[in-house]
Amino acid sequence: MRADAARNRTAVLAAADRLFDAATDPDQVSMDDIAAAAGVGKGTLFRRFGDRMGLLRALYAQRGDQLRAALTAAPPAGPPAERALHLLREVVRFKRDSRVLTLALENAGDGSPYRTGSYEEWHALLVALVTEARGPASADYLAHALLAAVRSDLVEHLRDWPDARWEAGLATLTRAVLGGDASPAAAGRAAPYATRIGGEVDEA
Repeated sequence: MRADAARNRTAVLAAADRLFDAATDPDQVSMDDIAAAAGVGKGTLFRRFGDRMGLLRALYAQRGDQLRAALTAAPPAGPPAERALHLLREVVRFKRDSRVLTLALENAGDGSPYRTGSYEEWHALLVALVTEARGPASADYLAHALLAAVRSDLVEHLRDWPDARWEAGLATLTRAVLGGDASPAAAGRAAPYATRIGGEVDEA
């Protein structure tokens, strides 16, 4: 990719990121808005990303990279339940922070969580943790069931819940499936809840 093309791509994704973060509804963000905010022509968006869906996918993938970095930067020690809780908690944060972008993908007909590489990665990690905790029997299904608890439509439905309430629910579910002490207090010792994706801190 030429240097100017790379700069344009970076500018477009940064502009789209800002606009979707500021919006309360995905329909508030148009391709014209993104082009204007990035300082490029609308044709540049279509050449770089193909269409609106291509741009949305690229931005979602970029945010997914931030989530992977958060998950691998300081993986928690401890039993499988605590490590699974850490993963689910970060996925909830990611989806809450990416709420409008996720809604835009769903409204465009690309909202199935099962067609993304990130879902496959999260599922594989949870299969390994379930297997470690209770053996391979039904590990594949139980990993899907755990991820169902952090689906985007549920996160949207419970969008007004405070962090502490999400933490308590996820800890109870994770402990029920994997066993061990996955209480919020124990999870906090292994992986502080204050750590946010992208370096932002929430002390709740």
